[in-house]
Amino acid sequence: MSDQQHEDRELVSPRDRFGERIRTNLSAESIQARIIETELRTLALTFEELSTSAQVPQAAALLLGARRRYVAGEGKAAAYAQLLNADLSATLSNVFLVDGHALQPLTVLTDVRASDVLIAFSLRRYREETVRLGQLFREAGGQLVVITDSEDAPLAPLATSLIRVRTGSASYADSPTPVAAVCHLLSALTTASAKGARRRLAERDRLVARLGLYSSDPSRPEVDEEVET
Repeated sequence: MSDQQHEDRELVSPRDRFGERIRTNLSAESIQARIIETELRTLALTFEELSTSAQVPQAAALLLGARRRYVAGEGKAAAYAQLLNADLSATLSNVFLVDGHALQPLTVLTDVRASDVLIAFSLRRYREETVRLGQLFREAGGQLVVITDSEDAPLAPLATSLIRVRTGSASYADSPTPVAAVCHLLSALTTASAKGARRRLAERDRLVARLGLYSSDPSRPEVDEEVET
């Protein structure tokens, strides 16, 4: 790890990062240029590292072979969990978002099977709720996919599959770009091999039309209510 990367990892809180990264005497154009440059570099580095490992394909295989798939994250990571949950739910059955409201961690932990998988988003400053859930889920015999920003993260040693993302940024907030990209990559790989994915998507389109969920697009033909089996 370079000195610059080490110093960046030392900036734990958003307040510290703001003081180090944001210069109020810079123009909006200069700040924008710095952020865009850093985001491109961070995303490229994440993809470069993932392309030389088998962690994302391994995680996709775990999801495909699972009986139940749970997705969890707290704080800002809850947004990533919700994003991945939405994408996986479109083509897989038994995908559940552990949000602490509709589905409580306690409910999940009372019935963990070896064929269950938990995808945990655990990014600094590593929310204790997610760490405890991951630890207890693994202890109960479930499989754990950890999406994190460091191999030293609390849940890293327990991961069946560890997906590391880079989050370097020129902003006070760590970069969300590689995390969202990994969500897209993981859901795409999983969907590509999921049995019945095409049928489920066709059925969703039919139901979306029946429920009138989206504004009508006159340029798009009506969805046929007959679903190919």
